Amino acid sequence: MEKYLEFSKEVQEAKEAGKPIVALESTIISHGMPYPQNVKMAREVEQIVRDNGAVPATIAIIDGKIKIGLTDDELELFGNSSGVAKVSRRDLPQIIATKQLGATTVATTMICAEMAGIETFVTGGIGGVHRGAETTMDISADLEELAQTNVAVVCAGAKSILDLGLTLEYLETKGVPVVGYETEVLPAFYTRKSEFKLNFSADSVDVIADTMKAKWDLNLDGGLVIANPIPEEHAMDEEYINGIINEAIQEAEENNITGKDSTPFLLAKVKELTGGKSLDVNIELVKHNAKVGSQIAVSFNNKTK
Repeated sequence: MEKYLEFSKEVQEAKEAGKPIVALESTIISHGMPYPQNVKMAREVEQIVRDNGAVPATIAIIDGKIKIGLTDDELELFGNSSGVAKVSRRDLPQIIATKQLGATTVATTMICAEMAGIETFVTGGIGGVHRGAETTMDISADLEELAQTNVAVVCAGAKSILDLGLTLEYLETKGVPVVGYETEVLPAFYTRKSEFKLNFSADSVDVIADTMKAKWDLNLDGGLVIANPIPEEHAMDEEYINGIINEAIQEAEENNITGKDSTPFLLAKVKELTGGKSLDVNIELVKHNAKVGSQIAVSFNNKTK
């Protein structure tokens, strides 16, 4: 496996020194935001990780290698290239074998982080059970990865373009803890709250780190979702954004947009209908997740030295 992994100098030095490392995905750069905001966001998020005592490791596929940590030029490449493959678990072998540029989803970033020995991963929001999945079976691979891969995912919950109730049911069936950080309900990405109460919440990153350690010490395989609400000052009005999401979903249905094309379409439509406000919110919540995720990584690293 080692022949497929390539660590950046910064990440390699961090591993050798026993420093905490935070994994970051690359799909958010290549598919989640337009250029140049995507590259600016990626650089700012990496710096937030450093400022909070950890080392960032943005993960991507380049020239047949799983890159654990990207250079500044590589961030620019992913932010400003067309035709970058969106890589989930099923796509990983082919993208590596054909030496294509590949951006890692939540699921694939988890896989690669575990290969690299990184336990904490920061993203915007996880995928989930799509609305109407009882007939389409459209369920994100992120959920299955959380069931089996030992990485904690710090996120602002799941986007309300999804069926949040069924997403929580799926995670419960798979035995994945969903821990609310300073919240007792599942945040819904653009907003701080949803109608769904969580079984476990914590007001301390140390408690979350202890929970991660206990889970894996007990050989309970699989990840954890650390649900971290967007800060109040950046959250969108719930009624407003839900109305826009419903409009976007209706348009997707009318145009028969399904599967892995649906999320990029819906996010682009939501951005259009909010006049770009949703993109600003997306960036702010990722930054906040980077701060909290880095603090969790530092605490976990201290407990496992």
